[in-house]
Amino acid sequence: MTFRARHLLGIEPLAPPEITTLLDLAEDYVELNRRTVKHSDALAGMTQINMFFENSTRTQASFELAGKRLGADVMNMAVAHSSVKKGETLIDTALTLNAMHPDLLVVRHPQSGAVNLLAEKVNCAVLNAGDGRHEHPTQALLDALTIRRAKGRLHRLTVAICGDIAHSRVARSNLLLLGKMESRLRLIGPATLMPPGAADLGVEVFEDMNEGLEGADVVMMLRLQRERMDGGFIPSEREYYHRWGLDAEKLARAKPDAIVMHPGPMNRGVEIDGTIADDINRSVIQDQVEMGVAVRMAAMDLLARNLRAERGRAAAEQMA
Repeated sequence: MTFRARHLLGIEPLAPPEITTLLDLAEDYVELNRRTVKHSDALAGMTQINMFFENSTRTQASFELAGKRLGADVMNMAVAHSSVKKGETLIDTALTLNAMHPDLLVVRHPQSGAVNLLAEKVNCAVLNAGDGRHEHPTQALLDALTIRRAKGRLHRLTVAICGDIAHSRVARSNLLLLGKMESRLRLIGPATLMPPGAADLGVEVFEDMNEGLEGADVVMMLRLQRERMDGGFIPSEREYYHRWGLDAEKLARAKPDAIVMHPGPMNRGVEIDGTIADDINRSVIQDQVEMGVAVRMAAMDLLARNLRAERGRAAAEQMA
């Protein structure tokens, strides 16, 4: 299997064969997770620490469940009550964690680049569970697995990513991944929520939702990230829904078999009509949640293999 990464910090460093390797292994874990007995020993004897500096429900629960199903000892670090709140620096936190000899460290942080900094200071594998506006690699990977299972492929698809592009690390990671897999990408949203230079990213940019959705295979809606906004980016939620919220009329412009995605949590009646979100024939939102556990299991499994191999080589050199 082709997967050489020591950490999973973003999609950018991954080659297409590595992405395919991870998705193929995740397929095996989808099957495992649907069995009565859902456990593996891939991470037996290993310690996983989840450190979330931002609140999360889906991602943290998904990583915790993934680690436990793989047989790891899993610890959730309560950052709200940790030394970080008392003024400890991120580097000191990393050194403290390193002294505990974890094998896998899962980190979500509000600042872009913080997870990369931690990875430079610890002797374990680090997984980025989302850092600022930078990346959210496992979300893009679970989205890719969901698309591949629904469409049978990732290449030569027309994917429309709609909404708050500017503040979305999910959008960035998906653009990187789907671009590597040669899909045709469209960004749709108000100019105020479009990143500078979006037209230079090799994608098509639309402000008109109907025009952007024309003939799309995949419609990926994004959450309005008000916590990252520091001004009036939209006129009102009602106006936003009228122009950029997904409803049946707008979805009719996409292909008849187009799938609808959303990374969650959803703002029904703002980003997406509740009827569309719950349509079992079009919506794959619940599939995304299921694929999340499998993808995170695959990512941790592959990183653990590389970590064991690295430690084995170091031990052999020491003995020599």
